[in-house]
Amino acid sequence: MFRETPLRSSTENIGIARHREGLDLVRIGKPPRGEFAAWRYGDQFRSRYRLAALGGVGSLGFGLAIATLPIAFPTGLAMAGSWAWIAWSRLRPLAKVRVGGGGSDGGPVIPEDVAVFRLGALRSMRLLPDEDELGFLVEVKKGIRKAAFRGEDARRVAAALVPRLNREGGSRRSVQRAVKEIEAAGHPNRFLTEVASRASSSLGRMPVPVRLALEMSLHEEQERRSIEGELWILERAWREAEEIAAIADSLLLPANTDAFFDRHGDDR
Repeated sequence: MFRETPLRSSTENIGIARHREGLDLVRIGKPPRGEFAAWRYGDQFRSRYRLAALGGVGSLGFGLAIATLPIAFPTGLAMAGSWAWIAWSRLRPLAKVRVGGGGSDGGPVIPEDVAVFRLGALRSMRLLPDEDELGFLVEVKKGIRKAAFRGEDARRVAAALVPRLNREGGSRRSVQRAVKEIEAAGHPNRFLTEVASRASSSLGRMPVPVRLALEMSLHEEQERRSIEGELWILERAWREAEEIAAIADSLLLPANTDAFFDRHGDDR
């Protein structure tokens, strides 16, 4: 009855649900993964989903408004606006990540250690199996050139880019399917390595539930590390984020450029 009651609130070990007839139900103990994910990630993913839907409606309304104007006026304006939007969406930074082992000593961030990931890198990103402790690497490519990030770099890049893939969130059903994906693997880490072993296509081409499950698994892995006493990693990440934000974009190295692959590519 508790799981079937829609009006619920939970903490890590206590959950309360109010039945339609006014009965309060209390669950004590570790929640099942489905319930845990529903209250922790469901609202966030559905919020993105609703915002994306509103954005789509707004775009459609704008297009219809333009279509009602005289033909001679909007053609050039609409074309210019469309090309400007395409250029902006391709060139704007989606994530800035410290890579190349620059953060292993906890020293200050320098521009040479920060990669700027844009839409092209996001679309080409893949998880591939790796033999290190993490179990996967992150690959981005452009044409025949590739760059692979391993270990802590792979974790950083994946944690920064996967939420960008999920910018449109997901419906309640998609979140439920994402939970089942993780449950089928038995553990978030195992799910990550299983996705890497598929290696059939870029992450952007994978089903929405799989991408949502990836984000959930990466987040839970980060929290596991903090619980196990690795809080210094989170503290360093927060400090680095502030330092990276203070660096001008023009000083950073964009992914999918020749200089980027010269520095991080497999042929280096």
